[in-house]
Amino acid sequence: MSIATTMIIRLEIRKSVATFGDVASRLAAVGGDIVAIDVIRAGKDVTTRDITVNVQDASNDKVITVLTDMPGIKVINVSDRTFLAHIGGKIEITPKMPIKNREDLSLVYTPGVARVCMAIAEDPGRAYSLTMKRNTVAVVTDGTAVLGLGDIGPEAAMPVMEGKAMLFKQLAEIDAFPLCLNTKDPEEIIRIVKAVAAGFGGINLEDISSPRCFEIERRLSAELDIPVFHDDQHGTAVVALAGLLNALKVVGKRVEDCRIVVVGIGAAGVSICRLLLAAGAQKIYAVDRAGILHKEQSYDNAEWSWLAGATNPEGLTGGLTEAIREADVFIGVSSGGILKVEHVQSMAEDNIVFAMANPTPEIEPELAEPYARVVATGRSDYPNQINNVLCFPGIFRGALDCRAKTVNLEMKLAAAQAIASVVHPDELNEQYIIPSIFNEKVVEGIRDAVIRAAIATGIARRIPPDISE
Repeated sequence: MSIATTMIIRLEIRKSVATFGDVASRLAAVGGDIVAIDVIRAGKDVTTRDITVNVQDASNDKVITVLTDMPGIKVINVSDRTFLAHIGGKIEITPKMPIKNREDLSLVYTPGVARVCMAIAEDPGRAYSLTMKRNTVAVVTDGTAVLGLGDIGPEAAMPVMEGKAMLFKQLAEIDAFPLCLNTKDPEEIIRIVKAVAAGFGGINLEDISSPRCFEIERRLSAELDIPVFHDDQHGTAVVALAGLLNALKVVGKRVEDCRIVVVGIGAAGVSICRLLLAAGAQKIYAVDRAGILHKEQSYDNAEWSWLAGATNPEGLTGGLTEAIREADVFIGVSSGGILKVEHVQSMAEDNIVFAMANPTPEIEPELAEPYARVVATGRSDYPNQINNVLCFPGIFRGALDCRAKTVNLEMKLAAAQAIASVVHPDELNEQYIIPSIFNEKVVEGIRDAVIRAAIATGIARRIPPDISE
């Protein structure tokens, strides 16, 4: 399935040759859905209109071609609303107070700022109270695993990182800045992040390819005293676990008893397996292109070697077909179309399918629904969207507020349970297992749960006044 986009097309329509009805008919024939019409200029012979059209990506060229070929129609301009939204970037820095005179200048810059600098020099911990450090996150990428686009480079990754910064601000009132690094060397990435970390309260690693991302996060977490969180790994895992906890309530099963197949053992897949194990799952089967991971096989990837020993208790061999037979749960973070109808048919009764590949899920929900009790995807145009946007704003809000040294396993489990609990038991059903990212209870619930977990595990350096021990 292709992604819907919105185009604004300015047309001149010569009345003696063509009508707007002709335009609408031609657009409909190639998949264009007119959602708005604005008359720019109405002349005796020619009318100029702006037409806002929803199209699928694959239909963009067809829409322009069909209009260009129409007698009496002149295409003046075509604008893509997505591109218009990105002109000049999507974020900016705004001062908290105006600088209108010399007195203002002396307060925020020289000479007054020198006293503040010396106070921090004498006690570096005061940077949390006297600078933006306490509420600031660096969003760090090298552009090697951007969305489903792969290694497209740091410049091309910038729009995604800007969008992430917007979400941090809107959903959790956190200031976030994109740091797109022009290097793929893990050692250099680690060195750069450590060098700039003094100005940040947390580090969000993003869109860094596997398996490099594991070592980068592990090293930074060990060598910095601020939380480091690779969202592609742990954010996806937290939200997947939250959705699964609620889906299991719907079907009346326990995670301890379920046969769970996880397909796509990259950054997200490894983290999902780890979190499922921590949540009590005992029968996990990790499947990648090499087949089902099992302990008799040797792997160059250290994460795979660990998983092979911690999963697949039966020593099952083969691929997806063998792993999914009689499975209760399928969790896909792999590629579109790999899960077939016959696979879903072979699963246990009241099964759960999380087809989370984007933009094309492992199986189209319409194909899975006749044979699966609960279906979720990573897409916003289907029910039950499993999206890490639900997770990272609240986790960082909590970690920053309690000045946590890291984000540990207990905090991730607490975040998953907090997300699941936002859905009231009376509302819970096959079509609603996960809350919306715009539900205000999500960030608040995660924040409080994360802080309590950080306090309980001894990594919080501050107890917020609204949190009881």
